[in-house]
Amino acid sequence: MSESVEHVLIVGAGLAGLRTAEELRRAGYEGELTLIGDEDRAPYDRPPLSKQFVRGETDDTTLRPAEFFAEQRIGLRLGAAATGVDTTARRVTLSDGSAIGYDQLVIATGLRPRRIPGFPEARGVHVLRSHADAVRLRAELGTARRAVVVGAGFIGCELAASFRARGLDVALVEPQPTPLAAALGAEIGALVARLHLDEGVDLRCGTGVEALLTENDTVRGVRLSDGTDLEADLVVIGVGSIPVTDWLADSGIPLAAPAAGGGILTDETGRTSIPGVWAVGDVAAWLLDTGRNKRVEHWTNAGEQARLLACALLGMAAPAAVQVPYVWSDQYDMKIQVLGTPSRADEVRIVEDKGRKFLAHCYRAGTLVAVVGAGMTGKVMKMRAQLAGARATV
Repeated sequence: MSESVEHVLIVGAGLAGLRTAEELRRAGYEGELTLIGDEDRAPYDRPPLSKQFVRGETDDTTLRPAEFFAEQRIGLRLGAAATGVDTTARRVTLSDGSAIGYDQLVIATGLRPRRIPGFPEARGVHVLRSHADAVRLRAELGTARRAVVVGAGFIGCELAASFRARGLDVALVEPQPTPLAAALGAEIGALVARLHLDEGVDLRCGTGVEALLTENDTVRGVRLSDGTDLEADLVVIGVGSIPVTDWLADSGIPLAAPAAGGGILTDETGRTSIPGVWAVGDVAAWLLDTGRNKRVEHWTNAGEQARLLACALLGMAAPAAVQVPYVWSDQYDMKIQVLGTPSRADEVRIVEDKGRKFLAHCYRAGTLVAVVGAGMTGKVMKMRAQLAGARATV
């Protein structure tokens, strides 16, 4: 880019924000670099929160030690959320009343958990996104006996597995016909369902939660849409998340429609149509090779986007993009891996079915588009080259 870049301001101190700062320094940027976070904690890793952290197996999920930020000259402004941005003056206002200017702004504010409208506030009811959420949840696991997890996406399935590991009776409630049906389709979801049933989870698919049952502002259970009541002293709502973009109202920064998943509209390198404004990570709806803008909520995606954005922001040639998306989920003793971009409409071919372990190939119009496996790490990863070749011909 032709304009001088003296200060890059990154709003959002999660994985995507941190990776962007790292990639800017790696690419040779020597100017001022500031990372703003609404939490009081330095950047930390979120995936362990639903697994090792909530089970009490680890306390430390920080991504980088304090000295790293000093060495890399990355300024941290923690505990103050962004409340607005003036893209003409190039200034961001913060919840502590201060404002900070920028030459280039990278928005990495991520997501917030979706709530179920009409549900009352009650002790024992949780969502999981932040470190503070995980701390509160872990604190109650020691005395809880029965848990209901509402939503059988990746987070819901991981929490159900973690709760069973802690000895709780667990019910997993999902309106779709199987766990992970929205992400992987019902046929593969049925294989995941079998894993949870084998571990003693009370799996309730094809129904939702109609109401929380409370007593003295404390949860006692849930009522399902089929009329069934389930007792619980711990309820976790995992029904998806929404992009944190409310602070951008009246900024002129283009946003995707909620029906399309929301998020900040960008090109294929994270650049918005507003000069000096970029977006990365879960909040960003990047232009994909399909010609559509879409948010991708995967851990590996944050690093890949950060690398591309940093080069584009500095006017450098773009590095080669990773051609095959990858995501994984640890549930019980199984690592469920997904290579590619499966959808519920794909033709699924079960290549191997060994009880808890399985391997499935997903085809779209006769072309291999994804490989999904559980307990088949080597066999899944060996398909990366073939998937890359298939994508190149589409």
